[in-house]
Amino acid sequence: MPDPANRSPKAEQTRQNIVDAAMRLFRSKGYDKTTMRSIAADAGVSLGNAYYYFGSKEHLVQAFYDQLQAEHATAAGQVLERETAFDQRLRGVLTAWLDVAEPHHEFAGQFFRNAADPSSPLSPFSPESAPARDASIALFEQLLEGSNAKPVAALRADLPELLWLLQMGLVLFWVYDESPHQRRSRQLVAALVPIVDRLVKLSRLPVVRGLVDDVVGLLRTLRS
Repeated sequence: MPDPANRSPKAEQTRQNIVDAAMRLFRSKGYDKTTMRSIAADAGVSLGNAYYYFGSKEHLVQAFYDQLQAEHATAAGQVLERETAFDQRLRGVLTAWLDVAEPHHEFAGQFFRNAADPSSPLSPFSPESAPARDASIALFEQLLEGSNAKPVAALRADLPELLWLLQMGLVLFWVYDESPHQRRSRQLVAALVPIVDRLVKLSRLPVVRGLVDDVVGLLRTLRS
């Protein structure tokens, strides 16, 4: 696949046409029934050209992840520009994800169900998902950096990743949320944010620091 830095405007447009064709077919036919050949035909390119830009359907889904992450960062940025309170920033960022993901709920759930397989390249923990994962964690770092939160030092470095894991839990809930406009997912955000806000504030109390150390230690163990 060509290096993004070396793509010409024409190549970038061809790549986007392939992504757009894939998204149309995933919506109309479903992920499993869509082939690379049908994607190439819909995009008006040869099968070889489609494979030149994307080695598999999974790579196309990764492009969707990246695109969704970029949309989320833009929407969340509007919240982060105007809010300084940690709870309002967190609620705004999580709600922004629900907003940008809502139009894709019907078919994106197929991707996330496949992503539940830990060996799948679509897993949010896979090497293939690293760019979208790192960008999302960076967004939570930005959320924390500009907020009024003052977590204990032992928690500060790992809090952005813990917030990303919280979002992954929200994504799983959202996938199975059949309420209108995923109303229950929004209610979950409204209920979770005050709890997280209190936990971050309580992390500075000596009596809670042992629990904080245990949580951080568990996260670092899982990373290794």
